[in-house]
Amino acid sequence: MNPDEVLKEELIAYLGGGNAHMNFDDAVSEFPMDGINERVPHGSYTVWQLLAHMRIAQRDILEFIRNPEYVSPDFPEGYWPRPDEKATPEEWEKTVEGIRNDLAALIDIVKDPKTDFFGPIPHARGYTIFREILLAGDHNAYHVGELVSIRRILNLNPVKEY
Repeated sequence: MNPDEVLKEELIAYLGGGNAHMNFDDAVSEFPMDGINERVPHGSYTVWQLLAHMRIAQRDILEFIRNPEYVSPDFPEGYWPRPDEKATPEEWEKTVEGIRNDLAALIDIVKDPKTDFFGPIPHARGYTIFREILLAGDHNAYHVGELVSIRRILNLNPVKEY
C-alpha cells in the first residue's frame, strides 16, 4: 500500500475512534433521555451541553477547512450552549446526528484524492488540513472519554463496556 493510502486509512480510523477507547456511537448508544439534562456533581454543564459543544467545535473545524469566508464563534461563549439551556429528546437526536454528519464530511475530505494534507490551507496560511483533522479527532476523543466517565458517574452506563 502506498504511503498516501496508509495516511488516509489511519486518519479515518483516528476520526472514527474506538481503537484505544470507546467510539462516539457506542458512547451515546441507548442514552436514557431522562439523563440528557443532568449535571455531573460539581460540574458546570449537562450531558447534552457537552454534546452540543462537541458538535459546535467539530463544525467550526470543518467550516474552517472548507469555507474561506467562515468566521469562528467567540470563545468560549460561542462554543457552548447557555448554562441554563436544556434539550428535548429531539434536540439530543439532532445534536447526535449533527456530530455524525460533520464527522462524515471530515472523512470525505480525508478520502478526497485532491486533499493536500500538508500544504497550507489557502485561506489560512498558518494551518494545514492534516493539523485540523488531528485537532478534530483529538477534541472528539477527549470529550467522548468525558462523556463515558459522566455516564458512569451518573449511573447511566453505556451498553458496551471497554
